[in-house]
Amino acid sequence: MVLTWPVGIGRTTQRDQASGHSRRKLLSAGALLVLGGAVTPLTGCDLFDRDDQPAPPPDPLRPMVDESLGLAAAYRTSATAYPDLADRLNPIAEAHTAHATELARVIGVTLPSAAPAAASTAPAADPAGALAALRALEKSAQQSATAACAAAPAERAALLGSIVAARATHQEALK
Repeated sequence: MVLTWPVGIGRTTQRDQASGHSRRKLLSAGALLVLGGAVTPLTGCDLFDRDDQPAPPPDPLRPMVDESLGLAAAYRTSATAYPDLADRLNPIAEAHTAHATELARVIGVTLPSAAPAAASTAPAADPAGALAALRALEKSAQQSATAACAAAPAERAALLGSIVAARATHQEALK
């Protein structure tokens, strides 16, 4: 690009008595306009405004959902292995499924379509052993629910407290 008109060096030109601009200033301004036009489209493609926010941590109640589903599966496995205990075990399995459903609703996740494998895939050798194993599972689950309840915010504590109470009741029902 060739500039053919007279350009003053920071002073008034004699031709039009207006303040003059140097060639250097005009070329710098033109270069900035060109660069500005080239950089503007790049900002939309995440070159300059990267959002490196880490993913939020999983909800602390997520293990409670999985634990409740595991307990329900354990009860169903024992009820299938010992049909004479089914009347006693199926309502407890349904209670654990209801707990998992409510916990999943509170934390905003969907329940898996397939039930998780029970804590022990093979039921005990006899009905008394199955009941003892389920009592041990309930006791462990009650302890984890108690810890979760103690650490939970107030709006979740009531739900977790009722789950703790239900698990204590289940232990008594299995005696």
